[in-house]
Amino acid sequence: MAKNQHFLYRVKVALFGLKAAFKEEKNFRIQCVIALAVMCLMVFFRLDALETSVLLLTMLVVLISELVNSQIEKFLDLIEPNHHPRVKIIKDFSAGAVLLSALGSVLIGVLIFMPYIFGIR
Repeated sequence: MAKNQHFLYRVKVALFGLKAAFKEEKNFRIQCVIALAVMCLMVFFRLDALETSVLLLTMLVVLISELVNSQIEKFLDLIEPNHHPRVKIIKDFSAGAVLLSALGSVLIGVLIFMPYIFGIR
């Protein structure tokens, strides 16, 4: 029973982290709304399991990238509250990773949804 309580505590902490990110991070909220819209399209177009899996994976990559980016930014702000050129570069790298994951996700979404939208299937 103690192991289950320990596991449930970890889940509770993780859920608190997601809630805090949703509350504090505008970009994370925007990305969650976009993910919800994509999920609605997935249901509307009745995508097959492979297409659904690929889209879910890409959405998770974007959301996870944003969480890691936010984590890096908050940590750097804590240890170096003043503007520092190296801190800026690290933050820029992190933001670039989010941008790449988002652009890749959009490209994958276009490739998957285009046949459904234009009736090519």
